[in-house]
Order: sequence, then C-alpha cells, then structure tokens
Amino acid sequence: MIDRVHRELTDKDTRKIADTYHAWRSPAEALAKAGAAPYADVPGFCKAATLDDIRHHNHILTPGRYVGAAEVEEDDEPFEEKMARLAAELRQQTEQSAKLDKLIWANMKDIGYGV
Repeated sequence: MIDRVHRELTDKDTRKIADTYHAWRSPAEALAKAGAAPYADVPGFCKAATLDDIRHHNHILTPGRYVGAAEVEEDDEPFEEKMARLAAELRQQTEQSAKLDKLIWANMKDIGYGV
C-alpha cells in the first residue's frame, strides 16, 4: 500500500487480475481445454454482478457493494487477554510518545524555535 487508499500493483497482482478477467470472459469449455480454472466470485476481490444486483443498488457501481470483504482469519487469542495486551502496548507507546515530544521540543528550543 502506498497510503490508506492507494495500492501499487505488483506483477503478481496484475497477473491475478488479468487471469480473473480472462476466466470471466471465456467460456468454461475453452478454459477446461486450456487447463485454466473457471471463473468464480472471490469475496473481497471479484464478483460477476447481475443487472438485478445493480438495479437493487440503484445503479451505484461502488465495488464494495458487490464484492464484499474477504473472510478474516479467526484470532485464537481470548478477548480479555488481547485487550489487556493491547492496553499495555498502548500505555508503553503513549509513554514513549511523551518522551519523544519532550525531546523534540527541547531540540526546537535549542535551535531557537521553542516556546
């Protein structure tokens, strides 16, 4: 990811998109002859939406309305333990942030920009 909303595609990503498109456009018999997998919807990646699907969403073509989200792997860590661990991490990070803020402002003062 370049940032929160932009992703730089790798050659592997491009190949996956192209292969999925060709599988979607090609008849299943042609794919079977070529030894390629037939098209299938993949949650979070692709979906062959029907006109009825599009009408149902008032012709809004935002991909997330159709594609959905990929399944998330289950977390084996019990909730209470996870929250305790995350709270401890947050406390450490907050303390580190405060130390760094003091250091930054001390440096700013040293170069004549502190208040």
